[in-house]
Amino acid sequence: MKLLVKLGGTLLDSPQSRDALAAQIAEAGAYGNEIVVVHGGGKQMTRFLAERGIESRFVDGLRVTTPETLDAVLKVFAGSVNHELVASLNRAGARAVGLSGIDSFLVEAEPMDPALGAVGRVTKSNPALLHLLTAHGYLPVVACVAGDRSGQVYNVNADQMAVACAVAYGAQQLIFLTDVEGVLDAARKLCQVLTIQESQRLIADGVASGGMQAKLNAALLALASGVERVRIAPGAAAGVLRRVLAGEDIGTRIAVSEVPA
Repeated sequence: MKLLVKLGGTLLDSPQSRDALAAQIAEAGAYGNEIVVVHGGGKQMTRFLAERGIESRFVDGLRVTTPETLDAVLKVFAGSVNHELVASLNRAGARAVGLSGIDSFLVEAEPMDPALGAVGRVTKSNPALLHLLTAHGYLPVVACVAGDRSGQVYNVNADQMAVACAVAYGAQQLIFLTDVEGVLDAARKLCQVLTIQESQRLIADGVASGGMQAKLNAALLALASGVERVRIAPGAAAGVLRRVLAGEDIGTRIAVSEVPA
């Protein structure tokens, strides 16, 4: 199975959590799945900036990216977070390769809004490098940084990066591993299955907001673009990836209809 796993940065902040997830991803690859990993690193980025006296500002959940912030994006997302995850995956037996969207025009972007600075909107993903690596047994690990044909660099929302890569790569399943148990309804109860219409209603009613709204929007775009299965699951749950791939109803499955996957 072609599989894209998106890892939230909070899950990668401790060596124990990072190593546990790396072991599961390596195991899934050993069973014949062709896997691409996309990761964030927002928590690490905020801490890095704060240590240097730079305030993090957000507009609609997107980090305003000044030249100083963009330098930190490269150091943190494409640097320390990416390489620490690659090292954990390699230690677990995978053959991981650290990348960003800049490499070989993997993900191209354009400015989203002048008020956001160097925040990019994905315009295109070129999956040839992903196909080349996975076909030879390598595991691409993609940081959420993109570029354009003129050499500009952009900070891209990691969920949007994950969808762009999943669609271009032809992933059959997209799994968002996050720091919450899944999508909650207005009564704070876990939604095991959400249809497209139900997801849209949670967003419209303000029940799903902030980071979860971004994930739901990304999930809906993935389904509309041909990804067969999308799940938002708790990355800290024991054996979460193995359980998702075995068909267990953990977290929230986003579905075109309520027919079982």
